Amino acid sequence: MAITSKILTRVVGAAALGLMTLTSTAQAWEPNKPVDFVIMAGAGGGADQIARFLQSVAEKKDLTNRPLVPNNKGGGSGAEALIALNTASDPDHTILVTLNSFFTTPMRQPDLNIDVSTFTPVAMMGVDPFVLWVHKDSGITTFEQWLEAVKASDDYIMGGTGKGQEDSIVIAFMEQAFGIKVKYIPYKGGGDVAKDLAGKQIMATVNNPSETKGFYANGDVVPLLSFSDERMPAFPDVPTMKEKGHDFSYYNQRAVVGAPGMSAEAAEYYQNLFKTIYETEEWQGYMESESLSPLWMNADEQKAYWATQIANHKELLAALGE
Repeated sequence: MAITSKILTRVVGAAALGLMTLTSTAQAWEPNKPVDFVIMAGAGGGADQIARFLQSVAEKKDLTNRPLVPNNKGGGSGAEALIALNTASDPDHTILVTLNSFFTTPMRQPDLNIDVSTFTPVAMMGVDPFVLWVHKDSGITTFEQWLEAVKASDDYIMGGTGKGQEDSIVIAFMEQAFGIKVKYIPYKGGGDVAKDLAGKQIMATVNNPSETKGFYANGDVVPLLSFSDERMPAFPDVPTMKEKGHDFSYYNQRAVVGAPGMSAEAAEYYQNLFKTIYETEEWQGYMESESLSPLWMNADEQKAYWATQIANHKELLAALGE
């Protein structure tokens, strides 16, 4: 079954004018205690880095009257985080940094009984492309050499975040497209994946650039291929999967969502907060330095994006036999 790259899909009110009304009173809502800032992955990965950077910008610019408190819940391919949000005792003080397991984990674990459409859209902060990495000591410098190495091995080991989510989806695509087979080791977060590649505990990864940035700067790892629509500015010599004849690209969403049942007043507060952060020089610089692609969306656009991604991931998982 042919797989096409429709994963990165951009989905595209009127503001009421007047004097002070009940609306302005509603907009005055603020947190009255620390906000549980749940992270849908383990420490050190892309989601974790982004959450802590967002928290630091909010603190630096004094944008919140109560702190955002990062809280890693990466178990079960993000199921732990989804359950925490779905059962939050105080939805107005519970938000989540997501990746694409926001879509895939409920599909692969139907017993969770989680419907992500009931979550509260807050902010789409950008999307993160994937890159295939190997250790420098492998001697591999091209994708073709990598394919030869995998085909020649009876036990080629790759690592990635979770099972049946982003990293494993990209790897499963390569297995199907090129007739290769690897042993996949799931981790709770991309930070550990990158560290184990640098330590030669695994042989290759498809980490996001931000997760591998430090090891790349040190010369420990080599990028071979990107899964972006076009070559990435940070890696102009690295070809894309599309250049290899397969119409496939894949991006990780970097978004903030609220718990189901969050009040409209609280949702508006967080939407305004993260829109402010998005527009800061700090966040714009972070996206550039970490190779994230900008993709702001308002709440309605995010809801439409979720529906599109759920449909796309159902098709993709089915095609890959996940």
